[in-house]
Amino acid sequence: MRVFNFSAGPAMLPLPVLEEAQRDLVDHRGSGQSVMEMSHRSPQYDGIHQGALAALRRLLAVPDGYDVLLLQGGASLQFSMVPMNLMQPRRRADYVLTGSWSEKALAEARREGEARVAGSSEESSFTRIPRGEELDLDPQADYLHVTTNNTIAGTQWQEEHWASLATTSPAGGVPLVADASSDVLSRPVDVSRFGLVYAGAQKNLGPAGVTVVVVRKELVERAPESLPTMLQYRTHAAKDSLYNTPPTWAVYVLSMACRWVEEQGGTAALGELNRRKAETLYAALDAGGFYRGTAEPASRSWMNVTFRLPSEELERRFLAEAEAAGLLNLKGHRSVGGVRASLYNAMPQAGVDALVALMADFERRMG
Repeated sequence: MRVFNFSAGPAMLPLPVLEEAQRDLVDHRGSGQSVMEMSHRSPQYDGIHQGALAALRRLLAVPDGYDVLLLQGGASLQFSMVPMNLMQPRRRADYVLTGSWSEKALAEARREGEARVAGSSEESSFTRIPRGEELDLDPQADYLHVTTNNTIAGTQWQEEHWASLATTSPAGGVPLVADASSDVLSRPVDVSRFGLVYAGAQKNLGPAGVTVVVVRKELVERAPESLPTMLQYRTHAAKDSLYNTPPTWAVYVLSMACRWVEEQGGTAALGELNRRKAETLYAALDAGGFYRGTAEPASRSWMNVTFRLPSEELERRFLAEAEAAGLLNLKGHRSVGGVRASLYNAMPQAGVDALVALMADFERRMG
């Protein structure tokens, strides 16, 4: 029996994608072999690989002048690759801190050069996105880094935050770099606003093992030639992300997940569905005083809804009842506790409705 998996990642995948992968596991479309056994130089795999790159370009509306890369190492490796490749020649970068993952990215950047905190919501326990007037941006920075969605704190950059950032951006066009791991493909995004976007696959794109990087071509050439070959974006851009053996199975599932997104109507249609799911759950949180959302309303995430109950004992009981009801992985991150419901693309409205129904029943009995 399938359950509703509210995990922050690896997250649930669309059932049609899993079923197709199951059918193809041993024999991919009559080839007599699994994708996991194919040579990455074979025509069969090349069709999968190029199809995934093309689908990402369509879904993200990637403009001309950008490369789309399929890399390995997750977003955590990008914490290092971004400064290694882009900190040239000034070796200075700005970071906006909105949670643990942006802190980790900052720490890696400081290994490579002068990485500065240009804004932070740490004083409020990362329950909000900093306002534009709070940012102190360096007009000489090599780039400005943000994390678009914060899985632990349950906050997300909304359009008003981007607009505020635009009005405070320094003259000279400092490239904007974004870790979009947990909200990529969840709604339309203007890629031209960014110099580089990276995203681990295991939230909305597919299984862990492949990382998508969309980078402006002029930034690809920034890396010093002395940088190890595998850590240069230019290496992968020049070889269509086939310089070394790619994670073929992860790319294959990603290609099917992209096709599923297109079949749903693309990011615009999914954005409306995701907004509706989040609004359903936030309305339940705001209906009374039993449940308390932890993120400030203007910064609330559509992807990760975080909340608390009146006591930790009630939270434990609620989580136990949820698991018994087939609503899994609702426990908040170990660093903050509470409850967290991740509503990525593959989570259907029915899963949110089931959670809201349990919440109402639990409050009626325990409130």
